[in-house]
Order: sequence, then structure tokens, then C-alpha cells
Amino acid sequence: MLRFLGSPPGSPAATQSSQQCRAFLEDTSPPLRVRSSPQTRLAIVNSSRLYLDNAATQRLRPEAHAAMQEAAHQLNPAGQYSSGRTARRVLEDSREEVAELLGADAAEVIFTGSGTEADNIAIQGLAFGSLAHRQARLVASAAIEHPAVAESVDWLTHGPIDFGFERADLQVDADGRVKTDSDVLETTLKSGENVAVMTCMWANNETGNIQPVRELARFARERNIPFHTDAVQAVGHVPVNFHELGATTLAASAHKFGGPKSVGILLARRDADILSPVRGGGQERKLRSGTVNVQGAAGAAAALAASVQRMEEENLEAANRRDRLRAAVEKVDGVRIWTQEPALAGHLHFSVPGAEGDSMIMLLDAAGVDASTGSACSAGVNRASTVLTAMGVDVSVARGALRLTVGPDADLNAVDDLAERLPRILEQARSAGMAF
Repeated sequence: MLRFLGSPPGSPAATQSSQQCRAFLEDTSPPLRVRSSPQTRLAIVNSSRLYLDNAATQRLRPEAHAAMQEAAHQLNPAGQYSSGRTARRVLEDSREEVAELLGADAAEVIFTGSGTEADNIAIQGLAFGSLAHRQARLVASAAIEHPAVAESVDWLTHGPIDFGFERADLQVDADGRVKTDSDVLETTLKSGENVAVMTCMWANNETGNIQPVRELARFARERNIPFHTDAVQAVGHVPVNFHELGATTLAASAHKFGGPKSVGILLARRDADILSPVRGGGQERKLRSGTVNVQGAAGAAAALAASVQRMEEENLEAANRRDRLRAAVEKVDGVRIWTQEPALAGHLHFSVPGAEGDSMIMLLDAAGVDASTGSACSAGVNRASTVLTAMGVDVSVARGALRLTVGPDADLNAVDDLAERLPRILEQARSAGMAF
């Protein structure tokens, strides 16, 4: 029996939602048909579906696949023998390419196992370094951060071990952007000398809205505050120059721009005072330990090069497809659109008041479309987006959120087909009601 996650079995809300959803699924037209082309044949795993969850992960780029195949036989890059030196050359070539593409020095590029690990090393490492050498205890962050950052901050300030850190909440506006007014920041941070680390994401993973990271980095730099930015959603999609930004550290994730999964990138200034929480052999500048994934580094560098080279063209294509879907969404009464410029080109995040996020996902799934709410689910329960609630959105409206993130390879005809059917799908989700 179909029922919405979060509804108690047999409850009136669950029964009504199930019956209405079942009726729609039985009545729905066939899944969207994706017209195959040489470009889409390379990228599409299931050609009968339209993939609109690129913010979660992108398909592996052909360039990354080729680079990984070529590097797949490489051995331990820390080995002092011939095969080790060969692997080391591949690794260092990849490091240098990433550095050049992101406006950093090769010595500032650290390969990690994920963007999450890069965030953890940076935030915890900067906090511990500041505590040890400056007795600074304030950790500044906003409520709109990805769990990789939010959980690190919570662990430092309210975790099972009392490190003595305190949290300072950066204020956000109605679009979820951190307020950069100097008076507001000064009031929040009290004394800059006591700030262990300040962090702000480059672009939000749910709304796609771009944060004022340059202004925040400048504010922090002028006060000698270590500043970290989670750029996982931004790298490969907007121009990034680490030196021009002036941040202390920056995190990225290869699979967000068409590289392999389980490969992260941490940019860390040479003078960054980081006491890494990752202990071991210290292979990556003593900040990240463990045998380095040469194959993954090669794939990440190749994917990043392709992303940067095609960025302008791909952003135009993604925005064109997103705008077609946005026009369709705007036909739905009462819809609230959260993606506001400046924003990532392929993002469309909105709420349909009265609808449940997971009901929209189920209906789209039945129609051959892969999408998500953009917020985390825990133990099978659909929870309201903490990003939206931080923006002042009512919980019931936040629970009706849907995120469509379009890639440049999304078939245009399939997008148009969806745009035609999307208002009806969203209205049907609303008629199913909320699950309580």
C-alpha cells in the first residue's frame, strides 16, 4: 500500500494520501520519452528517464572516465621505487592542473575522500588550531549550511566533548543569504580576536542562491579571522580563484562537476593554522592521511578541466532548461520560488503550499523524472528544510519543497514535455494533502 513517509500506517492522512496518489499513478500518462543524441547517449544511464538531481551528483564526464582508465593501474604514490615515482607524477600533474584551474598553488591542493571530509578537516582543524595557539573559541556559521558544515560546527560547540567552543549564528535574509553589514557582523562576532573560525558556503545546495563569500572573506581577512567556504556546489559551475577570494580554506567535491565519487578537494593556504582531526601517515601535507587515490585525482582534474572549459556554454544551456521549468511552475497557484538571482544556473527550488515534498517526488518518479526535495530525510521521515526555516518559512510550507537541478545534457524535448505536465503533477500532489 502506498503511503507518504512520515504518516502513521492506517491514519486518515496516510489513507487519503495513498488513495489519491494511487489514483493519479494509475491515470498518469507514460513516462517522458528522452530523444537520444550522440551527447545524451554518452551521459544517460537510463534513457527513458529525465535526470533533474544534478545538485546531488552529476554523471561522470567522458574525460574523467578516460583519465581514470588510464590511471587505474597506478600503484602507491608514496613509494620510493620506480612504480611509486610514476604514480607520484600522475598525482602531482593532477594536483597542478587543479591548482591552475582554481587559482591556487599546487602546494595548497589537498586530495581528500569527499567534500564532507574536506569540510570536516578545514572547520575542525582551523578551530583546534585557533584554540591551541590563540585561545579563540567562537565558531561562526549560519543555519543554512550543508550538514557537512553544520554537523561539524554542532560537534565542536555542542558535542559529547566540551572543547570550550561557543557558536555565533550568522544572520541570513529572506533569500537565505548571510547578511554582510559590518555592524551586524561585528555585533554577532563580538571581538574578532576570539573567533576561531568563520564559515559560509559559496552556493546553497537547496536554493542554489550564491552567497556573498567575497565580502565575508574580506571582512574575515581584515580581522585575521580564519575563513572557510564550502564550495562544493560552486566549483565547476562558477569561476573560482582561491587567491583572489582570500579565504583560508575551500572545499570541493569531484562528483558535483562530473568527476568520480569519493574524491574531495581541500584548498588550504600555506599559512593556515590547521590541527587536522585526521591522524595517520600525513600523506597530504599532514592534513589528510591515507594512501592517495591517484585514479580519483586524475579523474577529478580531467572533469574540472572540462567543466571550466565549457562553463559558460553549459550554464547557458542549463539556465535555458531551468527557465522553461520555472515558467511551468509559476502557473501553479500560491507557489513560492526560493531560487533568486544570483544563483546557480541549473537550480530551481520552490514550495507548493499544501503539498508534501515526498508526494511530488513519487509522482515525478512515476512520470520518469528523477528529482529531490533537497533536504535531508532521517529514519524515513520527510523533514522540513532547515534552510527554508532559517529563512523564516513556515514548517508546513517548507515541507512542500521540491528541488529540480538541471544539467546541460538534459534533453530539451523531455524538459518541454515535463513543463507541459508539471503543473498538473504539482496540483495532484497538493490534492493528496499533507501527511501528519
